[in-house]
Amino acid sequence: MGIFAINNKPLHLADIEHIMDNKVKLALSAETKAVVQKCRDYLDQRIAATNEPIYGINTGFGSLYKESISSSELTTLQENIIKSHACGTGPAIPAHIVKLILLLKIKSLSYGNSGVQVATIERLVDFFNDDILPVIYQFGSLGASGDLAPLAHMSLPLLGLGEVDYEGERITGRELLARKNWQPHNLQAKEGLALLNGTQFMSAFGLYNSLQANKLLRLASLIGAAATDAFDGRIEPFMPQVHQLRPHPGQQRVAAEVYSYLQGSELMRQPKKHVQDPYAFRCIPQVHGASQDTLDYATGIFLTEINGVTDNPNIFPDEDLVISAGNFHGQPLALAHDFLAIAMAEIGSISERRTYQLISGNRDLPNYLVANPGINSGLMIPQYTAASIVSHNKILCHPASVDSIVSSNGQEDHVSMGAGAAVKAYEVIENVYRILAIELLTTAQALDLRKPLRSAAKIEALIRNFREEIPFIEYDRVLHDDIDKATRFLKSYQFA
Repeated sequence: MGIFAINNKPLHLADIEHIMDNKVKLALSAETKAVVQKCRDYLDQRIAATNEPIYGINTGFGSLYKESISSSELTTLQENIIKSHACGTGPAIPAHIVKLILLLKIKSLSYGNSGVQVATIERLVDFFNDDILPVIYQFGSLGASGDLAPLAHMSLPLLGLGEVDYEGERITGRELLARKNWQPHNLQAKEGLALLNGTQFMSAFGLYNSLQANKLLRLASLIGAAATDAFDGRIEPFMPQVHQLRPHPGQQRVAAEVYSYLQGSELMRQPKKHVQDPYAFRCIPQVHGASQDTLDYATGIFLTEINGVTDNPNIFPDEDLVISAGNFHGQPLALAHDFLAIAMAEIGSISERRTYQLISGNRDLPNYLVANPGINSGLMIPQYTAASIVSHNKILCHPASVDSIVSSNGQEDHVSMGAGAAVKAYEVIENVYRILAIELLTTAQALDLRKPLRSAAKIEALIRNFREEIPFIEYDRVLHDDIDKATRFLKSYQFA
């Protein structure tokens, strides 16, 4: 299982994947504890030495920044912000996203520019290590002063409030404290604001979306290669000479992957009756490759974000500065999520077109890939399903980042809507799994109908594994079950 030290080194995507996939536990390094404590000591001294207003520390929040808070009420102020801002609603977000939120909040607070206690971060580490997952709701964040409502729900259990999922149960924060023999956490000045300000809801979705999109693009290359072979397509569009003339990195990478997958195929070697293929096959490198380049851009944005400090105000002990600024604004994330959603929707769009071509009765394949079409509808309707999902993805691709709405009596007058963009991108990616599953279901049927000719080794291995879950379709059956099984197959698929 192992221990991962939280220190000043940046987190990489491979680190995130390792921590999450292997249930690695976290620990604050000695250096991290020292810088966090130094910042807290400085803030305590600053508060004791001056009566000047410091936003969110001895003032109200948002448009209430003009309201002065007495020193005796500073702890109450921090508890109240958590209670009052816990206004999330809608469905609870998935557990794996909640765990990522905890990891990212721990990382952001660990830089020693937020003014929190070491004990506060360590309690969040306890939550992460013990799989104590606060119930966080989908709706509520404008992606502007950070993800206020979601992070308030993350923070409620520190006070014995809200709910958590723990040991297979959903229990109250009060029950959690009783089970763990903990007291409600004693928040100091600034800590409630530090917990709630930040972009961890948007960023957690961003990391998850990046990891899943990377897998989907690899699957799309493999399934697209298999579909090309099943359609009796040509190899030339994937040859390296073509892509040296237009050297987009993603295009070159995808072309090389597909070209490699098709090496050794008996189907590819047979004489061709046609001189070129439809775009859905011929332009796989150009379309998939553009999405790959977009994913690389978006992933870079998300990684920059998670390795920064995104709460407010920012504290600089060495410079004797407390600066109220706007690092919590989610605009970089909103744009990246919108761009990623569009890129991944295109993977689904071109996949559905390959499915359509395979069932259309072209190139010596039977209509709908079934014997006795008429009495059997075969794979007619899965293509309808793929088309309906593609259309729904188009709706989800309306950019959230072009919207804004005034809040907090005009103090927060431009917001990113990055949380909405993050959730939309997540939905698009989930949908692309379903679309690719339908393409694989269709491609496997077409390849079986091409026998005794065989495809290339890696494609044959994919189909062989797939057939252990989903048999050949001889006669009509309930294909809902096949699509669900195919989707689960892709989600659990491991590349060698």
